[in-house]
Amino acid sequence: NALSSSPSWLFYFSAKDMKHRLGFLLQKSDSCDYSSSQGKKEKVSSSQRLSQEEVRKWADSLENLIHHDRGLAAFRAFLKSEYSEENIEFWVSCEEYKKTKSPAKLSPKARKIYDEFISVQATKEVNLDSCTREKTSHNMLEPTLSCFDEAQRKIFTLMEKDSYRRFLKSPYYLDLVSPPGAGCGPENCKRNHTHTLDCNSNIISQCA
Repeated sequence: NALSSSPSWLFYFSAKDMKHRLGFLLQKSDSCDYSSSQGKKEKVSSSQRLSQEEVRKWADSLENLIHHDRGLAAFRAFLKSEYSEENIEFWVSCEEYKKTKSPAKLSPKARKIYDEFISVQATKEVNLDSCTREKTSHNMLEPTLSCFDEAQRKIFTLMEKDSYRRFLKSPYYLDLVSPPGAGCGPENCKRNHTHTLDCNSNIISQCA
């Protein structure tokens, strides 16, 4: 039928896997437009493209990774696959909170973050030691821009020592850092029995 004969067949089935959906998420960075109506789409500027040099810098530090929009997206997708995305969501929420300009908005914003990530009944509770949790709870009495700083540092350190290291060894990172044109030889596609799908994932992430 039309579905199986169309090039979109490959994308359709690959996208079902979270790792392959990441390729779709990052498609803007490496767009390969072969349509006859190229004039209708502006070429992505070099400053917007995701270069191999940028991706390699993600391996230098967690800070480099999560301060890059597409690095953050890749890491978030990886954490979601491990059911621990609450850590990066909390970190991002704290970053946004520190940008609050209106003093009147500090208390409601702080309470929202606390209820979502720190309180006993938090829907996305993060893993904090009792001392840090207690100190953060005390900060809720008079919220300031720095009231989550210690908790945020603890979660950053937790991700840095644990999930970040696994991320660098995962297809979420390796499929992006593989040099263009490196092909899918045994050394590049050691993904157990999903060899073919992982080769396709590289293509999708670069030319989706």
